Amino acid sequence: MNIHYSIRDFMATDLISFSPETPIETAIKSFLDNKISGAPVIDDGNLVGILSEKDCMKTLFESSYYNNLGGLVKEYMSTNLMTVNVHDTLSNVADKFIKSRFRRFPVMEGEKLVGQISRRDVLRAIDQLSKEEQSS
Repeated sequence: MNIHYSIRDFMATDLISFSPETPIETAIKSFLDNKISGAPVIDDGNLVGILSEKDCMKTLFESSYYNNLGGLVKEYMSTNLMTVNVHDTLSNVADKFIKSRFRRFPVMEGEKLVGQISRRDVLRAIDQLSKEEQSS
């Protein structure tokens, strides 16, 4: 099996993203409506964070403390980002997933966000590649 394929073939490119000023309630509704579990946060065309379902759950604790359920994406997003390069191989990306707690990585081409790859995308690639190997 050739695991040196570029991730470009398997990454998601039609991304839902948020701005740091997006109300957290809007982001949560978008997660539910679109059946996604995380999204990049973009400010002036630059990747500044990632918002995950886990990040959104923090609103519950904040609301019990401040008696206010709400806030902005920038108050909850993760800014400690691990990204991958669009030219990375599947095996490199799989290795990064194995060694980290992240479920998705923003895919960068230089300084530009060009997509996102998730653990599930890598599994789909493995499944597709194994089918190709069986048919050859």
